[in-house]
Amino acid sequence: MTTVREVQVTFDCADPERVARFWCEVLGYVLPPDFAAACVDPTGVGPRLYFQRVPEGKVVKNRVHLDVRVGTGLVGPERVAVLEAECARLVALGAVRLQLLEADEENESCLLMQDVEGNEFCLD
Repeated sequence: MTTVREVQVTFDCADPERVARFWCEVLGYVLPPDFAAACVDPTGVGPRLYFQRVPEGKVVKNRVHLDVRVGTGLVGPERVAVLEAECARLVALGAVRLQLLEADEENESCLLMQDVEGNEFCLD
């Protein structure tokens, strides 16, 4: 049996270079040399993100989304403050803040957001 060693996450989008630049800023990734439609983790640990141009626009909620883990280990007001601070940074890059999902019995608080083309992601 073959073991998978790498995973690439692919986004359908209208403007691959714009979306790639956004996600590089979000994650601290870099554009590979001579290829503006992908993002790579400079440490080599995280998955490669690839952005492919498609003719149709996004019309419904994503079936898969990224969780950007900025509040790991934090709870309560301290966690929400970190999420809100990162949210403000990402809004300045073109993201849209949708909703703060408050902590409950099973999950800590997270912030639902959209990237520059409307793809949902969570600040977690």
